Amino acid sequence: MIYWLFDYLEKNTDLPGMGIGEYISFRAAAAIIISLLIAIVFGKRIIGFLKRKQIGEDIRDLGLEGQLQKKGTPTMGGIIIILAILIPVILFGDLTNIYIQLLLISTIWLGFIGGLDDYIKVFRHKKDGLKGRFKIVGQVGLGIIVGTTMWQSEDIVIREKSYESYTYTITDSSTGEVVDSYTEDVVKSTTPQKTTKTSIPFLKDTVLDYKMLTGGNDTLAWLLYIVVAIFVITAVSNGANLTDGIDGLLTGVSVPIVLVLGILAYLSGHIIYSDYLNIMYIPESGELVVFAAALAGALVGFLWYNSFPAQIFMGDTGSLTIGGIIAVFALCIRKELLLPLLCGVFLIEALSVIIQTSYFKYTKRKYGEGRRVFLMSPIHHHYQKRGIFETKIMMRFFIVSLLLSALTLVTLKIQ
Repeated sequence: MIYWLFDYLEKNTDLPGMGIGEYISFRAAAAIIISLLIAIVFGKRIIGFLKRKQIGEDIRDLGLEGQLQKKGTPTMGGIIIILAILIPVILFGDLTNIYIQLLLISTIWLGFIGGLDDYIKVFRHKKDGLKGRFKIVGQVGLGIIVGTTMWQSEDIVIREKSYESYTYTITDSSTGEVVDSYTEDVVKSTTPQKTTKTSIPFLKDTVLDYKMLTGGNDTLAWLLYIVVAIFVITAVSNGANLTDGIDGLLTGVSVPIVLVLGILAYLSGHIIYSDYLNIMYIPESGELVVFAAALAGALVGFLWYNSFPAQIFMGDTGSLTIGGIIAVFALCIRKELLLPLLCGVFLIEALSVIIQTSYFKYTKRKYGEGRRVFLMSPIHHHYQKRGIFETKIMMRFFIVSLLLSALTLVTLKIQ
């Protein structure tokens, strides 16, 4: 809205400075400030409302220190995060941009699924919430929407870079004689391409084209891409959901991830920077920086109340939404193959549950008694069982996420 206002004022008035609305850096800065303020200022009011309505977390006794003291803490705090994302993006984002539209749909879609899960837990008093198969159906549905949009939308393209050589001469000003000359290659952009290509980290001038995996069949390639989109969205959103187990953990580890995705979106959407770094040029993807800024501000603002001792929990309303946004964002900028590194904390949390469950079932079948690899899963509870205080666990996981985010950026140069 404000984006269009600046655009209108620039074209129809002589007011100075109206062109600032075109700059992604300005709108991203405005989005992160507004989202931060919304989360902090309105977050307190929302917490008070949830307390009055007695929308509190029903804590199961898992034998963790200090766990039962959290009983009754307001949940469904993901509403704060969602509002702090949507309002700045609507204000400062270009709502005609297809990537912004996809991220807005993903936010509302998974926010609804997570909110329904929390509603069943709180108001229907069913500890398991929404049945797992319905969550999966929702995640699969979003994957189909995202994959099909990437396939069918004419606005979603990449541009293969081409170069033109220009020869420059240096002449002597007094004699007019040519004293030197040099040739410079200038990057140009060719016609847009609909493609199933995606970036492969660490490998120079190498991309993965799903079309190659289907024998050159274009339709099968896009169907395979939709399957990949479903898998990525399901895996990352569930990984984020598992990570949300102690105060401030998911919020903290997600901030570096979101900031790196924002940087990658900016570089991918800039023809000069993408050429310099030898990464895929994706026109219009730079607008996603505004969304990333709003999400980062919302997470930091929510951490104001979610850090230990938490005044509110995000619930599945927040955790599924955060994971889904990260997954769809990576798909939009064709960096989904970087997610195992960038979202390494989510991956470790999910693997700890898979390993624990599989080993328990295996040993029970073989020995008649289930055995465990970890004291408890997900793995952050294992460290709690070892007596490590949850603020220390949260900070150490945050440091790990920070390190993985830095390594992800390093892959831009290790090619």
